[in-house]
Amino acid sequence: MGHGKTSYVCLPCRASYKQPYGRNGQRICPRCSEAMIHVGSAFAAPPRRDRQAWRVLTVLLNAGVRFHKSCCWGPGYRPRTLREVRERMTYARRSGEPFARALVRCEVP
Repeated sequence: MGHGKTSYVCLPCRASYKQPYGRNGQRICPRCSEAMIHVGSAFAAPPRRDRQAWRVLTVLLNAGVRFHKSCCWGPGYRPRTLREVRERMTYARRSGEPFARALVRCEVP
């Protein structure tokens, strides 16, 4: 049985690659030679031309949010628009909740 593959993302190139997961070092982007970010096996990349979706993804990844599966569920809620991101970040500032936790909330109180 082979090892499963997981997704790595290069934000400057707006590219995603499925590669075997390994703890032995960083993956390098084949296009720009920058280090890629491990995002998890439940990640579905937006189209390269969708700049807004990549901006949202950049905010999520810089906050530490990843797209890992649990045994029976997917990664859970992730915002898809800049408006949803702004709402959650405003809530995090007002409530003191960490950004990563606020970004994955289904609804903002």
